[in-house]
Amino acid sequence: MRSFVRRFCLIGLAVVSCLGFMGWLQPVSAADLSWQAGSTLVLATTYRNPIDAKLETAFGQKIDVNNTNVLAFSQFKGLYPTIAGKVVQNAPYNSVEEVLQIDGLTDQQKRTLQDNLDNFTITDPDPSLVGGQDRYNPGVYRTFR
Repeated sequence: MRSFVRRFCLIGLAVVSCLGFMGWLQPVSAADLSWQAGSTLVLATTYRNPIDAKLETAFGQKIDVNNTNVLAFSQFKGLYPTIAGKVVQNAPYNSVEEVLQIDGLTDQQKRTLQDNLDNFTITDPDPSLVGGQDRYNPGVYRTFR
């Protein structure tokens, strides 16, 4: 019985492969369907995700302290992971300068934040910008060199 099933599967696979090789199995495009659908064929307009559009602006080059995870801070020296965790934990903020008022920051940490204020921006908290709703562990892993 096993040999029969194997042979049947192999023959079926060979037939499908031959049909594809001979050009009988081709992907169907919208142009091919136009003769079937007649005038009811409607092509959808391209949808532009507002979050992607926002990230392509100058906003996307900075860290939004209300809508980012701790890993985003790793691109700037001295911010990851300790300062990043404190910034994320105390969000939301109304202005970039509010990060300097976090309780428990040392003078060195405040200087590091002050040096990087130009790299930060503020927008209203938006769950769409924080994938997985976990600002501490977004599930993105990479190696550091």
